[in-house]
Amino acid sequence: MTSKPEHHEHGHGHGQTPRVERSLLRKWFPHPILSLVLIGQWLGLNNSLAPGHIVVAVLLAGFIPIYTANFWPNRPKLRAPITFLVFAVVFLWDIVVANLQVAYLVLFHSPAKLKSQWLCVPLDLCQPEAVAMLAGTVSLTPGTISSDLSADGRYLLVHCLHVDDPAAEVQKIKDRYERRLKAIFP
Repeated sequence: MTSKPEHHEHGHGHGQTPRVERSLLRKWFPHPILSLVLIGQWLGLNNSLAPGHIVVAVLLAGFIPIYTANFWPNRPKLRAPITFLVFAVVFLWDIVVANLQVAYLVLFHSPAKLKSQWLCVPLDLCQPEAVAMLAGTVSLTPGTISSDLSADGRYLLVHCLHVDDPAAEVQKIKDRYERRLKAIFP
């Protein structure tokens, strides 16, 4: 009488995560980072931690990524989550500083003294998601807006409200944002 080897349905042992659980988790939360961002945005926009808002935030964080999963067939992998957090902190800091700078320019400078400038930022980024994130970052920072992307995807056209040194502003965008995005996206 021969005994059959034990079959571990759930892959327990040897530190393996069960494949069934992993695919079920991925099915319910195809974009976990997006889900967390959606929860944070919903609660932040409502400025409330009331149970009702938390329930709605979790429902939105569950349904929106599931609904949009088919739009992301080749979902980019983030390879440097710590760098992403640093990027987010730098970005939030730059929003605060830029708001103060724009307020100062609007309140204490005449429009004739503003040095508006179009900048052509050469891109080292290749992934479309990274380029979109850079363009969005520039546009969300007060005083600058991304206007166009060249047909070959190698240059981003940016308008700045006030620039003393165009080359330094281009370098600032590359150093503060693009360099970090290059590290985040493979």
